[in-house]
Amino acid sequence: MSRRNKWVLAVMLLLGIAIFAYSLRDIKFSVLINDFVHINFWWFGVAVLCMLIYLGLEAWIVKVFISDRITGFTFKDALRIPMVEQLFNGITPFSSGGQPAQLIALMQTGVDAGKASSVLLMKFVVYQSMIVINFLFALLIGFHSIQDKLHALAWLVVFGFTIHFAVIVGLLMVMFWYAFTKKMVGVVLYPMRWFMKPARFDRMEANINEKIDSFYAESVRISGQGKLMLRVFVITFFQLMFYYLIPYFIMLALGYTSASIVMVTSLHILIVMVISLFPIPGGSGGAEYSFEMIFRSYITSNSKLVLAMILWRLLTYYLGMLAGLIAMVIRPDKVVEEKNQVND
Repeated sequence: MSRRNKWVLAVMLLLGIAIFAYSLRDIKFSVLINDFVHINFWWFGVAVLCMLIYLGLEAWIVKVFISDRITGFTFKDALRIPMVEQLFNGITPFSSGGQPAQLIALMQTGVDAGKASSVLLMKFVVYQSMIVINFLFALLIGFHSIQDKLHALAWLVVFGFTIHFAVIVGLLMVMFWYAFTKKMVGVVLYPMRWFMKPARFDRMEANINEKIDSFYAESVRISGQGKLMLRVFVITFFQLMFYYLIPYFIMLALGYTSASIVMVTSLHILIVMVISLFPIPGGSGGAEYSFEMIFRSYITSNSKLVLAMILWRLLTYYLGMLAGLIAMVIRPDKVVEEKNQVND
């Protein structure tokens, strides 16, 4: 972990403390402590378990993809990947550092960079696809509720969906209209020549074309493996469901047992979509504000609302970063070189 990343991590932790402190400005600390000690720790334990299962299922997905191409890849190494991803997603704007960090983590286990890149691309496609599908259902169920609570900010949800949907469309175009997509990318990139130095533009263009070629080659390779892809889609569905259920179990822990599990889960899906648009790492500030505004009508006690928000952020953001720090000091098992096999 570079010195710059360490500084960013420290800043994000301090920012989180500042946001929590600001949220508690009108609440007596003794009241907050009283609310905390009286929560149902069994239900809170279920919320914690949901986050751990979320990480475990992503590790399973990594294992499925890697084991399809390489033998000797352990589940311990697979588990390091989502943990490292959580850390670097949490300290970079728009979660942009997660993919490169996963690539490095896979290479540390001895996986070839090309194979690792292909696996991460396919994992990304499945994950994005399931986010879009889940969001469509959540939009139908909960958009009227979020619109009433966040007003103009609710349209950020729609904007976020548009971005995620555009990413999926672009990836599908690479898979099924490769030549056309390559030409379109060239057309879109061409005006950038006017604002960039030739050498820098050429490097950028070569890098983008390399990623397109890599993704297309992997999509061709895996197109005949319907059972594997179906398996990964099913695992990803349950992975996201466990994540989206976390606020519901936190509400149960705080004694709010009458809330609709479908509505609460749908609202959390919409919150996650809003968070993805904030340029600050982890969506800090926007995440906390969105949660409080949306769940204010469900959690009537102001102190319990802030406590719910803090517990939610600790589980969905800071726990993942802590897991990533632990993963950084775990020595990976090396894939035995002579056992590397590509199942083409």
